[in-house]
Amino acid sequence: MAQIDLCFVWHMHQPFYKDLVTGEYKLPWTRLHGLKDYYGMVEILAAFPSVHQTFNLVPSMVAQLDEYAAGAAEDPFLRLALKPAEELTEADQAFLLRYFFQANLARMVYRYPRYGELYELSLKAGRFFGVQEFRDLQILSQIAWFDEIFLAADPEIRDLVAKGRHFSLADQKLMGRKQLEILGHVVPVYAKYAATGQIEVSTTPYYHPILPLLCDSDIAAVAHPHVPLPTPFRYPEDARHQLLTARDYMQKRLHLTPRGLWPSEGSVSDEALLLAADCGFEWFATDNGVLARTLGRAAGAAETYRPYLWQHQGRQLHCLFRDHYLSDLVGFVYSKMAPEEAADHFLGRIRENCNGRDSLVPIILDGENAWEYFPESGREFLRQLYTRIAADPGMQAVTVSEGIARHPAHTLDRIFPGSWINANFDIWIGADEDNRAWEYLRLARAAFDQHKDNVTPEQRDLAYEEILIAEGSDWCWWYGPEHESANRTEFDQLFRDHLANVYRALELPPPAELSRPILRLEFLEHHHLPTTHIQPTLDGQISSYFEWMGAGEYHVDQRQGAMHGGRVGLQQLLYGTDGQRIFLRFDFDPLPDCTHLEIRIKAGDAETTLPPGRFAVGRIVEAAVPLASLALAPGSLVRFQVFLWLSGLPVESLPRQGTFELDTLTHKDWN
Repeated sequence: MAQIDLCFVWHMHQPFYKDLVTGEYKLPWTRLHGLKDYYGMVEILAAFPSVHQTFNLVPSMVAQLDEYAAGAAEDPFLRLALKPAEELTEADQAFLLRYFFQANLARMVYRYPRYGELYELSLKAGRFFGVQEFRDLQILSQIAWFDEIFLAADPEIRDLVAKGRHFSLADQKLMGRKQLEILGHVVPVYAKYAATGQIEVSTTPYYHPILPLLCDSDIAAVAHPHVPLPTPFRYPEDARHQLLTARDYMQKRLHLTPRGLWPSEGSVSDEALLLAADCGFEWFATDNGVLARTLGRAAGAAETYRPYLWQHQGRQLHCLFRDHYLSDLVGFVYSKMAPEEAADHFLGRIRENCNGRDSLVPIILDGENAWEYFPESGREFLRQLYTRIAADPGMQAVTVSEGIARHPAHTLDRIFPGSWINANFDIWIGADEDNRAWEYLRLARAAFDQHKDNVTPEQRDLAYEEILIAEGSDWCWWYGPEHESANRTEFDQLFRDHLANVYRALELPPPAELSRPILRLEFLEHHHLPTTHIQPTLDGQISSYFEWMGAGEYHVDQRQGAMHGGRVGLQQLLYGTDGQRIFLRFDFDPLPDCTHLEIRIKAGDAETTLPPGRFAVGRIVEAAVPLASLALAPGSLVRFQVFLWLSGLPVESLPRQGTFELDTLTHKDWN
């Protein structure tokens, strides 16, 4: 019987949010994900001793977690969460209303009824917020990020959740104390499970830089010829330092020597891998898109489901290339499915891909951001998945090192330079904003070389540390046209602050450019409400400009968030009514294979599905949904959501948050 070895690698990463000069953490995400994801992702394995996995820990994230656990992190978000509600200033209150609902509405905010109520009140500009409302918000906005294990097993936390509202100052203090307790468990749990051999811990260059671009930023032109590039940035010594520092830190902090490396964003080049081999790493992983470019042909399951041995200039590293599609299913699709259904689909797809061959299947993905979109942080999905793996005699979950030892490797004499996203570096360089960031970084790095001997050793060390932080990939992730975040402006400010700190440490005035935002573009989802009834002709064509005039318009933002992927090419949705039906128009670019497309509409507890053949397909997709199919009467105010499924998998939900509203009053009653 063929043996299928599953090789999960969970990448745990957050940017370095701390300003080394002020000591303040500018954003709370390391703390919040530390509360919600990092502990439970490992501890869940206690129930599945035969399931082995690899966890990739970014050292700069671990250092932040340690500072939080020690109560030494200066975090304005946490400070305001713990400040007595009676003492909040108007500025404090505005801060809470702006930032303390930054969580998945469906899975995290509305999970707690009072939190959902407060969110809806906040939409009215906080006019109804008093002391009690603010204290309830301070507590629930934190509990929403608590790990499922502690929510279920800690009696004090259970009581706090059961109370639900009307919290006291004592409750607020308890919430703060419990945060420190949870965070204190995070790093030790990795050391504990690594010591048993059930998990392997790999790492990433210390501040998560794109190694090939540090070595030579012009390498980006190999994957994308003629891409506009900034003045070359060539500091391979910084790349080496980031690698060595990461390895040394993990040895000291977790008392283990990482054998493996997930290069930041799966970014590789021969020069970067030579450095990794010289630093003592034994294996690395990246995406099978890079494998395809390396081989010069498509990399299907037969090519992807096996280890490789990269040999170049007398050095060698084992390597795995992740199954991009399977990894994205976990990250972007399975949150919309029942846990059992998702687990069955995932393993069924793997068995089909393996096709009776012995296989090593690399599944490598973000270990934190995806779970915000799952019920209860995805734990039931993981339990269902691990239960099925443990029960299958032909399937085993192994660490990367175990998998490499069990399967013969195929030799590569070179690697194509690229990342896990499109096998290139376009996310981080080439766009105007990205290139400006690289220019500012290069100038700061040159200033360091020129002036480092004119300051004290402490100042020199601080300046260099700030450069290393600014070399991290996260800043350019948010520059350019690809991604969107409610915190883009904060990321921009923090990047420029790190560079300004370089100059200050060198006793130089920061350049004036660093006082101005690098960001130039803001793309938002645009939603125009319907203004009148419509009666379009449903033929899949734009028969007349006037047939959809007065419809609601929802333009889909093409930027991604903290994760990359999960889009189906939908540009906009138009919607309206004639009082009896809901009309829907979908504008795609490109048009998907609509023979496998399903349109699902949900209003309250009622749901109806339009399979292929029940909607018109041409240049556009048009559909009509009778109100009766949703158990709605004409004249009612309809709140509904639209879901698109493609080939049996959910690929889009509209709107991204909340519902559409549609008044189905008859024409004579329409105002």
